[in-house]
Amino acid sequence: MNERRAARERRRAQEFELFVAGAGGRLLHAALLLTGEPGRAVGSGAGVDDGSRGTEAAERLLTASLARTYADWGRLRGEDPYARTRQEMAARFARTARRYRHPRGGVLDRLAPRERLVLVLRLHEGVAEEQTAAALGLSVERVRIICTRAVNTLRSRPATPPVAAARQAPGAAP
Repeated sequence: MNERRAARERRRAQEFELFVAGAGGRLLHAALLLTGEPGRAVGSGAGVDDGSRGTEAAERLLTASLARTYADWGRLRGEDPYARTRQEMAARFARTARRYRHPRGGVLDRLAPRERLVLVLRLHEGVAEEQTAAALGLSVERVRIICTRAVNTLRSRPATPPVAAARQAPGAAP
């Protein structure tokens, strides 16, 4: 009986490792967007981050979410492990959003944590409004409003920082 249990645990660990190998990059990218960290994988923080500490919060968020998914791995029974991990990551982020209020140099750093969460779920992950609303305990209308406000905030941001634009202007002094 112990041999069967050990074989089952090995199989479970191998299945989970394959899942992480396939989905880990995309999940880390979502975690980076949520936490607002620049991270080299996102390509948003050129010169802002030396890479030594830029992904700590995102990695912690993802690791905790994957740990929960692994703990529930045997009970998934046909449920999508990616969706489960994404849901766990969103819930963990929502519970600890106060940690991510201050800009960190990431692509979405101008957004409030809730706006980041809605935008990542809706636009990056492609989760339907109804599912996003249910996962966050909000109305569909509220999710729509938050998403629209976040997109408008990002659109209002200049494409290049004013200093960089002045350097690129024709006839500008080097």
